[in-house]
Amino acid sequence: MQAGRSVSKVNDFVVRFANVNGTGSASANYLFTKSIFRMGIPVTPKNIFPSNIQGLPTWYEVRVNGNGYLGRRDGVDIMVCVNPQSMKADVECVAPGGYFMYDSSKMLHSEYIRDDINYLGIPLMNMCNDAFSDPRQRQLFKNIIYVGALCALLDIEVNVFEDLFKEQFKGKEKLVAPNMQALGMGIDFVKKNFKPLDMKVQRLDKLKDAIMLDGNSACGLGAVYAGATVMAWYPITPSTSVAEAFADYSAQYRVDKDGKHNYAVVQAEDELAAIGMVIGAAWNGARSFTSTSGPGVSLMNEFLGLAYFAEIPVVLIDVQRTGPSTGMPTRTQQSDVMEAAYASHGDTKHVLLFPSTPKECFDMTADAFDLAEELQTPVMVMTDLDLGMNDHVSPPFEWNDKRKYKRGKVLTAAQLEEMQKFGRYLDVDKDGITYRTIPGTHPTKGAFVTRGTSRDEYAVYTEDSGAYHRNMERLLEKWNTAKTIVPEPEVKLSKNKSKNGIIFFGTSTYSAFEAMDILAERNVELDALRLKAFPFNKTVEDFINAHDKVFVIEQNRDAQLRSMMMIEMDTDPKKLIPVLNYDGMPITADYIVKQITSKLSPAPKLKKVV
Repeated sequence: MQAGRSVSKVNDFVVRFANVNGTGSASANYLFTKSIFRMGIPVTPKNIFPSNIQGLPTWYEVRVNGNGYLGRRDGVDIMVCVNPQSMKADVECVAPGGYFMYDSSKMLHSEYIRDDINYLGIPLMNMCNDAFSDPRQRQLFKNIIYVGALCALLDIEVNVFEDLFKEQFKGKEKLVAPNMQALGMGIDFVKKNFKPLDMKVQRLDKLKDAIMLDGNSACGLGAVYAGATVMAWYPITPSTSVAEAFADYSAQYRVDKDGKHNYAVVQAEDELAAIGMVIGAAWNGARSFTSTSGPGVSLMNEFLGLAYFAEIPVVLIDVQRTGPSTGMPTRTQQSDVMEAAYASHGDTKHVLLFPSTPKECFDMTADAFDLAEELQTPVMVMTDLDLGMNDHVSPPFEWNDKRKYKRGKVLTAAQLEEMQKFGRYLDVDKDGITYRTIPGTHPTKGAFVTRGTSRDEYAVYTEDSGAYHRNMERLLEKWNTAKTIVPEPEVKLSKNKSKNGIIFFGTSTYSAFEAMDILAERNVELDALRLKAFPFNKTVEDFINAHDKVFVIEQNRDAQLRSMMMIEMDTDPKKLIPVLNYDGMPITADYIVKQITSKLSPAPKLKKVV
């Protein structure tokens, strides 16, 4: 039994659950997260799981922070460990003064004892054996008991759990009572055996309009709202649930009055076939897309080059994971950036969008279809496993029903009829973007066959050097046009206009903004630019030019974004200081702070923070 303490942490701690994959712990852990969320407290979970089906250690890490700092944080305040396989490492990761909850049905080995942490022994297995006879129930309710223990220890409102159980088991109401019984067992044990912790939750109700959703689901829904009707894909972690979400949402919203589906979801034989189907559907006028991860992008390179050169609108959602090769399929990284930007051989450049929240996954997926058709080129939405597969607190999604899809320069039959000769690759408006037709628009005009080989302005095959050079110059002009219509970066200037800045994107955003606030408290001010798209526009170039040093935060080994800035803007490498994280886990604010302070010269005199 640990000694009672005065409460020093309110709505500010990290809980980590150590379980075995396939034991039903995921739903119990998520139940804990949702209970915090329902009390209006900002919370974010990280599901850290192996790439096998079951049997190996799995972790679920939950950060609670009333101020809304929801990037991953170093250190664990409460470790709930019910997996002997990982116990040694789990004990070691508890912060000094923290708590280690374990199943005390068996005595804890002496090698797991630390003098600087507190132990919360609860006989989970014995309690389940005494209360339940069904073996499966014993396993499942053991998880609910430790959630009940946390409920009592952290002062979570019990009625929140009852509401969650009623929602979860709607139509199966008989399951509510045994779950509440298991929850109550954990609550009662804690009240009889432990005193309150020095941390607790307290209702804030600051998230009344917020939702919790994973980025993959948001992308799938964004594609539906964008008017996508064709999705071809090949299963790969961590992007598979994008296709599943699109299929589920389409089954709800893309059904006509006669009950017929107005969409097609095709599981192809491989990634190359998948994007080939997408290109074919897009050429024929359908809004189509695919989703994959790094290995899939590698396989799709050939067809991405075709879509770029033939100028066919394509949307690809890349949910990045660690690499190279198979890497760690269930860990996160931002390591496909350069591969995606310059996918395929020869001179190719692709538009990339960088969402950082589920809402931006929804918005940018919808925007990607407009951009792809406006520019007649592939557009890739670059998320990652952390954003794609983990739930995040997000503002509610919005959609303007008056919004019209931007189909770009598509000629009608009447317009074709007025033309003497149609030039598919003729730059009429001098912006690099040509006019196109949808096959079948006109019985004789506008129908053409093109290939991934050189052609003239009228889509006639040629190997004439002049024609090829003109075409490549026009594609470069289109790239310059793209800079003016991709999403603008978000710039945040310090009070005193610092000489130093940071650039970050995607899920690095969560920790980068927190790191800025930590540094500001220590008298280190930085200007910030959150990148939302590639190509880089003038705002990015001006930001870099305005600072002596710019720290580029990214989650890969080779500083890929930094390299692209050097390539695209001829930036002095000495000005761009890499801050890199590539262990497969989301970057933390503490790590960013340490990296930046160690690379500032002269070293800043840090103000003490109490």
